[in-house]
Amino acid sequence: MSNSLAIRLDRTIEALPRAYPGPGGAIAIVRDGETLISHTWGWANAERRIPFTPRTLFRMCSITKQFTCAALLDAFPDPSDLDNDVRARLPHLSQRPPTALHLCHNQSGLRDYWALAMLHGSPPEAPFGDIEAAGVIAGARTLQYAPGTRYSYANHNFRILSDILQTRTGRGFADLLRTRIFEPAGMATALLAADTRAMPDGTEGYEGTPASGFRAAENRILWTGDAGLGASLNDMIAWERHIAATTDDDTALYTRITAPVRFADGTPAAYGFGLNRATELGRPVTAHGGALQGWRSHRMFLPAERISVVVMFNHLSDAHEAAVDLLAAVLGEDRPPPAATTAPEPDWTGSYIEPETGLAVRIDAIADGQVRLRYGHFPERLTLHADGTASCPGARLRRGQGGLWMDRPFENQSTCLRPCDGDALVTNLAGRYRCEELDAELTVTDAGGVLYGGFSGFLGQARMELLSPVGADVWLLPCPRALDHTPPGDWTLAFQRDGSDRIAGVEVGCWLARRLNYTRIG
Repeated sequence: MSNSLAIRLDRTIEALPRAYPGPGGAIAIVRDGETLISHTWGWANAERRIPFTPRTLFRMCSITKQFTCAALLDAFPDPSDLDNDVRARLPHLSQRPPTALHLCHNQSGLRDYWALAMLHGSPPEAPFGDIEAAGVIAGARTLQYAPGTRYSYANHNFRILSDILQTRTGRGFADLLRTRIFEPAGMATALLAADTRAMPDGTEGYEGTPASGFRAAENRILWTGDAGLGASLNDMIAWERHIAATTDDDTALYTRITAPVRFADGTPAAYGFGLNRATELGRPVTAHGGALQGWRSHRMFLPAERISVVVMFNHLSDAHEAAVDLLAAVLGEDRPPPAATTAPEPDWTGSYIEPETGLAVRIDAIADGQVRLRYGHFPERLTLHADGTASCPGARLRRGQGGLWMDRPFENQSTCLRPCDGDALVTNLAGRYRCEELDAELTVTDAGGVLYGGFSGFLGQARMELLSPVGADVWLLPCPRALDHTPPGDWTLAFQRDGSDRIAGVEVGCWLARRLNYTRIG
């Protein structure tokens, strides 16, 4: 390592704990198999004063998904051998079922099961184990879209795959990961830490901020192939070194899970086999992040440069941004500043309905030549351009034939938004609504002229939340917390009227679980 590179890395390492504050963290940079950085700081358990070390076990959360797909390809080189197994686990599905590859690529069309858990009345941080998961998964009767045509995140795509692997091989998923992935890669302490209540070495994840203080996060979910991986920084360094050593081998597992993926119409897909195909600082990367209450992680690999970056926080700071900081340091580059713009505020801010998903779209102008788009999993900041468009890495807004168009190439989606005109009226909306597909209910109440709503089903009775108006007969029901720390986001409630102008039902959906019809029953 050159002296100038060492100085850059030292400065970045010194800045990270204050730029991304929290109880503790761990970072690594591997270049061409050589570990340039392995650094930890702070506390794995602040109450018990257990320090964060390179041997500390950490919840890698959704980074698990790539390991699930690697184990699948190792056991079943032709994933189509498992298509009938996928079909068998969706016994009530009325449409053509997805294939195993559709699950690997998040193109299945299934609604995410922890989002559906909220519609089944689950309180935040409630227990969610094998019984609860099986009930939600097996209950699927319809899909959000035809398999292979779109992308949407669904954690239980990967839970289904890990369950199938167990059944077909007759071996536990933990054993499959250990023998097929961890041991060959030299990941000596990695394990399937499915029970999120505690880590074997006492490591805790934390919520909060320096201003509000930090507290241990409560997790009571049983994750498997979707988010169950436990690994130390040393384990992840071993994984990255294994990738570097095998990157020229066409038969290597990482080479296979980073192979190009397409949608059914031939359009290249940016997600496949539990990995994002993305660009960072102008360079192609394969990457994935992880998030659970109290935990944030990110890993990325640049194949051309054979550089890997790993970031692990046992708090809620942005691990992706920290990873890009480290990448800029090792490349010897400054992160580009935000694009300056003098574009005027557009005349197309306001509220819309996206017709394919039925979800509300809200656009408002914010400072520095940007607009905020609220549609998907989280709000997005789009930069305004001189040609009247606005864009960010995941979305673009533009004027086109028929009105305002939203392009989301990651999801293989481009649609003309429908203005959500008119005033939302409180009258006649209160009542009980039942979703036959879920065997679950939505209750809307008028409490002193203010509308509240809450879901209920086989997982319990959720608390009532204040509804917010969007447009005529369109309201939002917030979901600020869920089983996972990152909530599903606001639920769109699109009330439907019959021929006599009476409210007869409501369509409910969020980005993770769309177009569920509820009929008024009281």
